[in-house]
Parts: sequence; C-alpha cells; structure tokens
Amino acid sequence: MRTENRRHFLRGLGVSIALPLLPSAPGAVRGATTRQENAAAPNLVCIGNMLGFYPDAFWPKGAGKPQSAASGLEMFSAFETGETSSAFKSIADETTVIRGLHHDTPGGHFSIHTFLSGVRQIDAGSMPDGNVTFDQVAAESVSGQTRFPSLTIGSESGIHGGCQMSWTKTGTRVPPIPGPAQLFKMLFAMEPPEQQRLAHERFHLQHSILDLVRDQTKGFQRRLNAADRQKLDQYLTSIRDVEQRLTMRRNWIDVPRPPAPFAAPTNKNMAQDLPLLYDLILLALVTGSTRIATLEIGGDFNPPDLGIRGGYHSLSHHGQKPDAIDALKKLDTYQCEQFVRFVSRLAEHKEEQGSLLDRTSVLFGSGMGNANSHTNTDLPIVVAGGKQPKHHFLRFQPTHQHRPPLTNLYVSLLQQFGLEIDQFSTSTGTLRGFA
Repeated sequence: MRTENRRHFLRGLGVSIALPLLPSAPGAVRGATTRQENAAAPNLVCIGNMLGFYPDAFWPKGAGKPQSAASGLEMFSAFETGETSSAFKSIADETTVIRGLHHDTPGGHFSIHTFLSGVRQIDAGSMPDGNVTFDQVAAESVSGQTRFPSLTIGSESGIHGGCQMSWTKTGTRVPPIPGPAQLFKMLFAMEPPEQQRLAHERFHLQHSILDLVRDQTKGFQRRLNAADRQKLDQYLTSIRDVEQRLTMRRNWIDVPRPPAPFAAPTNKNMAQDLPLLYDLILLALVTGSTRIATLEIGGDFNPPDLGIRGGYHSLSHHGQKPDAIDALKKLDTYQCEQFVRFVSRLAEHKEEQGSLLDRTSVLFGSGMGNANSHTNTDLPIVVAGGKQPKHHFLRFQPTHQHRPPLTNLYVSLLQQFGLEIDQFSTSTGTLRGFA
C-alpha cells in the first residue's frame, strides 16, 4: 500500500471518531452500582499546585528524635509545622508529610505535568503505559461503578496551556472542568427527556462509527509493514478505550442525579472559588457520583483576587525580594488552609464505620519543588486520610543512592485504593515508612 493512501486512511479514521475530543477512560465496563454498594469503598483525591510552595516557609521539621534507617530515611512520629503550613497542626494525626522525593524529571515548568505520572509527555513513548497518571489507573479499575470514573478540575488558562494534571494511557490529557458552575451542573443537573433521547441517539451513532472502523480494518493490517501495524494497533486500542467510555456513559443517562443541595453557583475565579470547589468534591464523594477527583491550583489563580499585588508566576520567581516572598507566603498559607478545611470536613462527615476521611486518601503537593530556581526536586508531598502509617513526617535524603522515586508512594496509594499491584510507572515497590 502506498504511503499517501495509508496516511489518508488513518487521517480519515481520526476525523470519523474525533479522538482528540474524547478523553479515554480505559477499563472493563461494569454495570452501574448503587450508592449503598459504594458506601464503604475507598476514595482518592489529588490536589496539585502548578508553582509549588516557598520551601523555607513550607517544610515542617521533625519533632523528637528520629528513627533513622540505613536507606537514607528519617521517620518522625510528630512534626513542627512551617510558617505557611501551620494549619496542618489541626490535622496532624491524620497527616503524613514526606520530604526528599521527586521523579528525576528536569525541565522546570515543562515537568510540572509529571506530578501524578512520573513521566514527561515527550518521554511517554518509551514507557509501557505512557505517561498515564495514577488517578486514571485507579479510575480504570472502577470504570462504570460511578457516574464519573474521575473528576478533573482546573483551568484552561495559565502556563503551558492550562491544567495538565491527569493523563490517560493513550497519552491524552484529560480536559479539566473549569469551575464550580460546570462541576455543579455535572453533579446535579438532570438532562431533560428530549436531551436524554438525543444522547441515546448520539451514542448509537458513535458506536456505529466505531463498528464501521473495525470492519474497515479487517484484512487491512496484513498489507502493512511491522511499524505501521504497530501504529494501527495503538490507534485501534484508542478506539476500544473510547467505546468502553461511551458504553459506561450510556449506562448512566437514565439514572437520576442526586438532588442539588443549594442553588447553582456562578464562576468567579480560582482563588475565590477554591473553597467551593473543595465543597463540591466533597459532595461528589458523599453522593457516590465519583470516587476519584483531581484539582489543579494554577492558571487563573490570581493574587489580586485575594487582595495581594502581583502575578502568581512572577511572585513564584521572587528573586529573594522580601516583598515578593511575603506575598508568596500569603498565597501558600491560603492554599494550605483550604486543604486543611477540606480534610477537616471529610473527617466531620460521619459514616456507619467511621468518617469519610477514613476511606479517602488525599494527596496535596506539586510537580515543582522550587519555582524560583526552576527545580523539580524535593517536591512538597502531603497525604491525609486513608490508612495512615505510624510516622507522620518522613524525610528522605534527596541525593541518597537508595532514595525511592515518588512513584513508590503512588503504588502504596493505589494499593490502599484496592488495587493488587506492585508496579506503577518508574516505581521500585511501595514507599518505605509509609505502607
């Protein structure tokens, strides 16, 4: 087959099913489960900050004598908070702060998106599962059990094209939900009957297109060379992923959404909307609408919306200027306080066998270690809720030859979520001292 014909065929496939507009959610399709069946199921929430935190004021210090390990790890049963992380005091018993971990992915702003994956998008081709993020691995394992396998929330503005928190196995960035108005509508606004009918017809049409694509590829692969067959196999895998997502979404069209707890909100800005976004994530978990959510703080998180002069990006590159550092501390303190408020509300929501926090692991951190120096090492990592380890402050020596990768923590968190795995991305096992 001539090259130009092959390219036309693949290009035609892309137009037919519009893959770039359909974020993949791979996994076996299961029937919709009831809210009661999900009542005791574990949850996962990941909060990421695009620009990190001012290290000198953020990092806690170990309290008491550490238990040292030969592998370059110090473990403390308690910690003294930093200036901007002082809000952690109120949730210290449910919180583990981890210092010294990173992904070994240089690039400054161009590596922030590796926070939940450990792999840069440009390097994804060399990895078996690409640069898939661990929240999407968790979502794959429960696909179909909730209306939304996961919720990705963030801005489409800001550095390098907006929110890049979540990625699928096919290398697709999961488009973010941009604000509380859109998130509220997804969670609580039931579509009118006519729109439901049109949705059924749309899914039927999309499945027909996918069936046609499969029919057209029968016998086609035999006429391709090995490299082109591999490309076509990858493309067909994307098609199967889209089909599974469509089937899962169709199963939920006629299932009533939970009643709205308050009037629909309007979007203001990321800074002022942050508490409401946390509240809506909490409601998504309480109502069983999802078990997995990610939130990126960045993009339209603007200091003037909190009465602070300057741009967030420029303040993060403070150049040791006292005024800029003071402003940055205020922003960091606000974000830590809102995180603590969220964790506290999870703890306050009592259930039959404890609290919602008991079955919700909350990751808080960043893919940027020090924005002023553009470094992606010594990433700020905090984990609250779930099955907490014995020690609440783990300090790894960043340059120690046996320092584990941050992805080891993600293996531990995925195991807490219920997955029977021992490998994710660049991991070498679970995280010592945590699980």
